[in-house]
Amino acid sequence: MSAAAPTPALPITFRPTRTRAVLMTVGVAVLVVLTAVALLLERLGPGERASFILTGLLFFGVLTLLSRPKVVAEEGGVTVVNLTTKRRLEWAEVLRVNLRPGDPWVYLDLADGTSLPAMGIQPGIAKAHAISDARALRALAERHGTGRAAD
Repeated sequence: MSAAAPTPALPITFRPTRTRAVLMTVGVAVLVVLTAVALLLERLGPGERASFILTGLLFFGVLTLLSRPKVVAEEGGVTVVNLTTKRRLEWAEVLRVNLRPGDPWVYLDLADGTSLPAMGIQPGIAKAHAISDARALRALAERHGTGRAAD
């Protein structure tokens, strides 16, 4: 990531939309199939039917959780939503936005010396889109905070 990106208008939400679409489609398909199997198999008792449907719901819930990550940039800062956590950062806290070759998602270098994964921007099945989003987030961090250009 070396080319500068234009600064997008705020607020903006970054999320892996293709990955999310795949996860939600698979989740719905599995839920429908397991529910259909539970209802169509005549030899199943009520408890077995319920277990099929609950398994489908559990699977759908896990895939919904996996599709949750996003990064929301606003005038006052950035909110990073990962699988089970949500963290609000002021722009001054974000020193650098990194997406190196081989990284599974963007990492934010923070003023307190730590690094925060931002799973809402991930190269997975849309590498060019993720690189563009990472550049846009980097431009925002440099414009609104104390961010430094990456190496």
